[in-house]
Amino acid sequence: MQASAPVKTESIVLGGGCFWCVQAAYQLLPGVVSTTCGYAGGHTDNPTYEEVCTGETGHAEVVKVDFDPNVVSLDRVLAYFWKLHDPTSLNRQGPDVGTQYRSTILYSSEAQKEVVEKSLAEAQAGYSRKIVTVVAPLTKFWRAEDYHQDYFEKHPDRDYCAYVIGPKIQKLQKELAHQPKH
Repeated sequence: MQASAPVKTESIVLGGGCFWCVQAAYQLLPGVVSTTCGYAGGHTDNPTYEEVCTGETGHAEVVKVDFDPNVVSLDRVLAYFWKLHDPTSLNRQGPDVGTQYRSTILYSSEAQKEVVEKSLAEAQAGYSRKIVTVVAPLTKFWRAEDYHQDYFEKHPDRDYCAYVIGPKIQKLQKELAHQPKH
């Protein structure tokens, strides 16, 4: 029996409010191999959640999305991103307010940058207000504390998960069930 070749993944770092919600949403998307909550876009090394929450580190709560480009394209990953949150809302998503909740896409190559810019232009056509998503190169990704990883999966009955994340996940599950798989 021949061993299968390892999956060649691509990564992009996305912020769209609370990272628990973004992570839970991307875990639904076929072709996503793994997701990791973290911090990026700031000016301090090894930030903690408590530090990021002050808004003084400059970091956003983000999720590193590792995906198999043979199963899901970056275009599709980004199209899903625009549906997950309100990219016209500056530094807030629902009950979460502060620069750490900003909408952001952090790319790791010029090829990704081109796809991101095209996706943003296409998404803008669907909004009457200007998209305020920050698009920038990824300089450093800091993995969030263990207790933040897979938070929704581990704590679906906690208030924030039940009332904020849960309804969004149910809506996304319905949408995904009615979309073509590619």
